[in-house]
Amino acid sequence: MINDLWYKNAIIYSLSVATYMDANGDGIGDFQGLLRRLDYLQGMGVSALWLMPFQPSPYKDAGYDIADYYNVDPRYGTLGDFVEFTRGCKQRGMRVLIDLVVNHTSNEHPWFQEACRDPQSKYREWYVWSKKKPKGAALGVVFPGVQKSTWDYEKTAKAYYFHRFYEFQPDLNTAHPEVQAEILKIMGFWLQLGVDGFRMDAVPFVIAKKGADLARPREEYDMLRHFSEFLTWRKSGAIILGEANVVPDTDLKYFGDSGERLQMMFNFDVNQHLFFALASGDSGPLIKAMEDTKPRPATAQWGLFLRNHDELDLGRLNEKQRQAVFTAFGPDKDMQLYQRGIRRRLAPMLQGDRRRLELAYSLMMTLPGTPVVRYGDEIGMGDDLSLPERNCARTPMQWSTEPNAGFTKSAKPILPVISEGAYSFQHVNVAAQRRDANSLLNWMERMIRMRKEVPEIGWGDFSFVATRTPQVLAMRYDWRNNSVLCMHNLGADPKEVRIPVSADGEASSTLVNLLSEDHSYPEKNGRHRILLEPYGYRWFRIGGLDYLLKRSAF
Repeated sequence: MINDLWYKNAIIYSLSVATYMDANGDGIGDFQGLLRRLDYLQGMGVSALWLMPFQPSPYKDAGYDIADYYNVDPRYGTLGDFVEFTRGCKQRGMRVLIDLVVNHTSNEHPWFQEACRDPQSKYREWYVWSKKKPKGAALGVVFPGVQKSTWDYEKTAKAYYFHRFYEFQPDLNTAHPEVQAEILKIMGFWLQLGVDGFRMDAVPFVIAKKGADLARPREEYDMLRHFSEFLTWRKSGAIILGEANVVPDTDLKYFGDSGERLQMMFNFDVNQHLFFALASGDSGPLIKAMEDTKPRPATAQWGLFLRNHDELDLGRLNEKQRQAVFTAFGPDKDMQLYQRGIRRRLAPMLQGDRRRLELAYSLMMTLPGTPVVRYGDEIGMGDDLSLPERNCARTPMQWSTEPNAGFTKSAKPILPVISEGAYSFQHVNVAAQRRDANSLLNWMERMIRMRKEVPEIGWGDFSFVATRTPQVLAMRYDWRNNSVLCMHNLGADPKEVRIPVSADGEASSTLVNLLSEDHSYPEKNGRHRILLEPYGYRWFRIGGLDYLLKRSAF
């Protein structure tokens, strides 16, 4: 059982061990280096770290091609180093989530190698095979323009194998009972070493029944309940954060009617419409996306994000909306990817405009759910579009003006450090921003601290306040007799709005500004008159200035 639902009011920080901090000077980040940066993360206010894959891998897909589920890649350290890391997180009050990549393995995994060599091996049934290349093999590819098929021929096995992703990532037959038992064993292993949960990769594909005879994959949603029951039985408070880019109509199938399946999911629908709102200045489609994804069990939570380690997927937008986002944030073809997304980091997408960056982060922190921050975005890191596919947004963390941004003493980092232009490490780095009281990093720390002090957003019910202009989004949260109002001006023009705040039967309330001394007092008619500067935002607590003196215990 999850006793405290800690994830309801948390801040999750996503990073790759390989590109975060190198302690031994070989050019590759490692757990010893990450351990040295835990105080930085704790100081920022991070509640939980989500690590991208760090298990042994040929590293053809940033570690998502795993060759051994029960070890640490030697480039990152040892299992002992990992345990020291999880212990260090626990000492600082931070939890650890790791990627659970069980839709597929590397084609160099011993399971697949034996499955190819021996048709009688039990591992043969752990993968998905066909003697003939199925019709429609070119359909359903995840990486259009890069990936040509979902079925490839394996010479040793003398059969075609199914791979939803790249050809070097054969899909596991996750419907097989032995494969499901192995997944539970993998989860149990890492829980025992101090992990507090998993970000499950590609959930819709994991739970799909696969085979050459299926016209389309058939989802087995109850598989998620099986995983979740095991997880909470093994460790109280452990969760699964699911990566499921699905239509809102199916959300409850993933959460479960009573929250018995996934505890958290990323809200891709809100993410995509959020970027349309930033591109167009129109809050209407974003409001609809939030209304569409509002139904969820009381114990379930959305993960809210701006950018992650993949492309910004715009596949849920209609063609006109998608083109508006492309035009605003990724107009050049080399900025786009897989015919559906943008591969840039957030800061260059917003032209480095501090006002727009603050607006975007304020939105992420005040929309219904739990914020998930990508490493480097707290300082406004840029991208390197000369790198292939998604690697452009996966460059090493920029710590200082030392060679290679203080990430490594090696002359050859795992990926090139950004060293030219406005986003080079000489201009954008942690050390300089820590010394600047007005830096993006220090602003982010203050916002994270305030977000954690406003649990109404994570726990409460939300409603929209009419502003009579689509350019201004106003949301009210209510929880345990406390209320907050969050307002955002999505446009480049200043906007004055007059809004009612008090519900029927309530006395007119003062709005206490949580981010400055600019409080708002009601006019005689009970409405508030608020001027929002271009890309402006406000976080108000509803209920009078006495809140500052006698705040309710949360």
